[in-house]
Amino acid sequence: MNLHCKPDVDSGSQVILPIQSSCPIMHRLISRGILVLALFALGLSALSLPAHAQQTDFGSTEFENSGAEAAQAPFLRGLLMLHSFEYGDARTAFQEAQEIDPDFVMAHWGEAMTHNHPVWMEQDRKAALEALRDLAPSPRARLEMASTKREKEYLRTVHVLYGAGEDDPRSKEARDDAYEDAMADLAAQYPDDLDAQAFHALSILGTAHEGRDFATYMRAAAVVEEVFDANPEHPGAAHYLIHAYDDPVHAPLGLRPARVYADIAPGAAHALHMPSHIFFALGQWARGAASNVDAYEAANTTAEERGEGLDGGGFHALHWLHYARLQQGQFEDARSVFETTKTHANDSAVSTSYATYMQWYMPLAFAVETEQWDQYDALVEAMDVEASALDTRGTVTLHAGRGLAAAQQGNLSSARSALDEAKAALGENETEALRIQVRELEGLIALKAGNPDEALRHLEKATAMEVERPLDFGPPFPAKPAPELYGEALLALDRPDEALAQFNTTLDRYSDRARSLWGKAQAAAQAGKTDVARNARATLVAQWENADASVRRQLQSLTGTADTGMSESR
Repeated sequence: MNLHCKPDVDSGSQVILPIQSSCPIMHRLISRGILVLALFALGLSALSLPAHAQQTDFGSTEFENSGAEAAQAPFLRGLLMLHSFEYGDARTAFQEAQEIDPDFVMAHWGEAMTHNHPVWMEQDRKAALEALRDLAPSPRARLEMASTKREKEYLRTVHVLYGAGEDDPRSKEARDDAYEDAMADLAAQYPDDLDAQAFHALSILGTAHEGRDFATYMRAAAVVEEVFDANPEHPGAAHYLIHAYDDPVHAPLGLRPARVYADIAPGAAHALHMPSHIFFALGQWARGAASNVDAYEAANTTAEERGEGLDGGGFHALHWLHYARLQQGQFEDARSVFETTKTHANDSAVSTSYATYMQWYMPLAFAVETEQWDQYDALVEAMDVEASALDTRGTVTLHAGRGLAAAQQGNLSSARSALDEAKAALGENETEALRIQVRELEGLIALKAGNPDEALRHLEKATAMEVERPLDFGPPFPAKPAPELYGEALLALDRPDEALAQFNTTLDRYSDRARSLWGKAQAAAQAGKTDVARNARATLVAQWENADASVRRQLQSLTGTADTGMSESR
């Protein structure tokens, strides 16, 4: 993998920079590599360095344990990968350590931990219990195999996480809450164990079952900030801080870890992607795009080397890169990302469900951001979407997208037909994001049919549902934020002051979102709020500095050529 440092400026350039000595963390890595070579020249083996303190492409940590010396390197690699959510590779590393030392208690603990994904609210309990049973058949027997009190405590926490056995009646949510308590106890007993502190912070994030909760996330941040201060190259510290600060309100606090995480763990594709969570929350689209270019290239290289299809992390990076390019007004590049995604999604070697997600989401996202509604059906067809195989979320979104595209083009008969299909697919499902999409379509159809009161009722309801949801991160879902559509409807009805409020609501949730900046500039100008309009325009001008020429021409129609000084060439 090519390692590189990110530029400090939010440039639109896609150039990947080679390692330079001006990058401080990379310079330290290179220096350490030279140190190891020097030790070999002196006749010393690499194992004369403490295995638990070696620097790797996945960060650094110290973790005392009773495993065999020969098993330390794969164990440490697995532990560091675990902190970067490289779960599959971490599992392989822990299993490698077990092959060297079958009774390595913490290697079995680590393998079990790879089956719990707290931030994603996922857990493969059956696989985790099987991994633990490979060590010993019962919790008591496993505890007896642990050589130290600290290792026994780690085992107790994982027993709490997964329960006593498959017949444990507690729900995942109940076990998550109990696990957080257990990790708090472990962290309190061993305050100098930075991994215990980091895993405690992660366990706190794993209790946010109802969505992002500021109090919960800030409590996690308080724990892991101290880890980051104690070891600035600990991957879990930087990673979990980014998750904790991953919203437009707290994102400025996440810039410090976001700027260094990719350099701490350049071997982890997820670490290359994660800084974009903060950059997106701050509307720094060029930096966010660069992070996801790196993450995709790393994931794709790994897939090619292994002869496998692109994994979920690779599709995740393409998803975010697509959105960033759309916000930059680089629609041609966004279409290129679309084509790359299509190629991977139609690869028979691909097994991740993220491929299907992108097949039905990406066409709608492209149509929403470009307003090329006449292209929607062709985009869906290009993705080769198998409608009959979609889950409720995909089916509702597919029909709602077709309805939005039809309504925007004035084809109300097709729009109403799509609405009926979306409602039938939704049924009694209470998922708010899906109900919002149905409300949006109802509102748009009413607006286009000349029923403004009915339209605004639907859109007001959709907006209320959306703003009551916890702040989310990354590209929006639904692809068309409800307050943005509400604002556009109000603007069409010559109610610019009310429209402006809705565009501001959208921008509070999705920083520097291009369509809402456009709407805000229009609404403010029509409402006579010149300074507000000028500021919104200026933000969009800067954001679209490297936009396609056709996009810049649209911008000139909004701002005036004399105000922008933008050229026609790209």
